[in-house]
Amino acid sequence: MFFWFVGTSIATVWFVFRDPAFDYRLLIVGSVLPVADGLFGGARVLHSLTVAVVLLVVLMLATPARSSIRKTLLGLPIGMLLHLVFDGAWTNTRVFWWPFGGWDFGDAGRLDAGRGWWNVLLELIGLASCLWIVRATGLRDPARRAWFRRTGQLTFAS
Repeated sequence: MFFWFVGTSIATVWFVFRDPAFDYRLLIVGSVLPVADGLFGGARVLHSLTVAVVLLVVLMLATPARSSIRKTLLGLPIGMLLHLVFDGAWTNTRVFWWPFGGWDFGDAGRLDAGRGWWNVLLELIGLASCLWIVRATGLRDPARRAWFRRTGQLTFAS
């Protein structure tokens, strides 16, 4: 799944923060980064709450308060945390609370494997939300797309 995580993460951050200066590029990366766990056989460290929280803490300690670099980098752990929410990662406590429940991941496979055909519906909802985002932010316009590539900012119509 891809569009499900991208669409829901962008929509969530926009509805919650409504910050016109938010950089959505790293949010998108963070929202799909845990999918890389599939290369290792299923849900692993990137589906752990610990990894996302440690990344957030390191980022907060390593960057100056109210700096543009901090504001840009915050998208990555926020995206990872939203992935955990929209993937239902808490349903596998061994992975979600790793390493507090032990260092191994047991027989944790892909979290979306248990959802079956629901994945198709979720991905279609994600695709629809991405299309809404493109329309609501005017990303069909080449100048707006260039602005997004340069700044990561999206301007939603009110």
